[in-house]
Amino acid sequence: MPTAWFIRHAESEANAGLPTTSPTNTKLTRRGSKQAEYIARAFTTQPDIIVTSPYIRTKQTAIPTIERFPRSLQQEWQVQEFTYLSPSQYQGTTIEERRPLAHAYWQRLDPFYVDGEGAESFAQFICRVQQALIDLNTFGDKFTAIFSHEQFIHAVLWILWLGEAQIAESSTTPEGMRQFRQFLTTFSMPNGSMIQLTWNSGETPLPGKIITDHLPEWKEETPGALAWLQHLTAALAQPRTCITV
Repeated sequence: MPTAWFIRHAESEANAGLPTTSPTNTKLTRRGSKQAEYIARAFTTQPDIIVTSPYIRTKQTAIPTIERFPRSLQQEWQVQEFTYLSPSQYQGTTIEERRPLAHAYWQRLDPFYVDGEGAESFAQFICRVQQALIDLNTFGDKFTAIFSHEQFIHAVLWILWLGEAQIAESSTTPEGMRQFRQFLTTFSMPNGSMIQLTWNSGETPLPGKIITDHLPEWKEETPGALAWLQHLTAALAQPRTCITV
C-alpha cells in the first residue's frame, strides 16, 4: 500500500515575523532547525523517497531526515508554496506588512491573475498540485516523505475532497477560488507537523490525522483539525475514482 507523509517545513524567518526578500531563499530560524531534528526522529520506518520543494526552508527541514536515512532516494518536486504575490513587490517586508497585498489578491477572485514576475495564478497553482499527486502515483507501494508548505498541503486535501470531476471547474472560477480561500481557514498545520496519506491502487488517498506529538510545543491535536479530518476521511471513503495518470 503506498504511503505518503506531507510535512510542513519547520519555522522559517517569515513565520517568526522577520523581514524576507524572497520566498525561495527564506531560511529556518534556530527554533526551526530544532523542529527539523524532531521531525527526523518521528520516522519509525525509512522512507523510500525523500522529496523537497525548491525552497530553502524545506531543504533545511529535510537535512536531519536525510542524514538519518542516507540511502533514501532524494528528489526535488514542484511542491513549493503558492506564491501569488510577486516577490519584487515586497523586498525586505514581513508577513504582517504584506497582509494588505494578500487581502487584495484574494478579494480580486481572479483565478488567472498573475501578480508579476515570480508569481503564479491560482489556476496554475492547482495544476501544479495535481501534477504532484500524479507523480506520487507512479511510485507504487513506496513510502514517500514530502517536505512541503501549508497552502500546498491544504490544496492536496482540497483536491482529494472535491474529486477529479469537480476540480477542473473549481480551479478556474471565482467561486472555486473563494471556496479554497475559505478552506484554508478551516484548520492550520503548525510548522513541522505532518499528515499521512495511504491508498490502494485505483482509490482516492485517505488522510490520517495531523501529527504533532513529535513537537514538544504541540503535544495535542491542532484545534479543529481532528474533527475536520475525520469528516474528510469519511467523505473520501465513498467509492470514487482516484486522481491517476
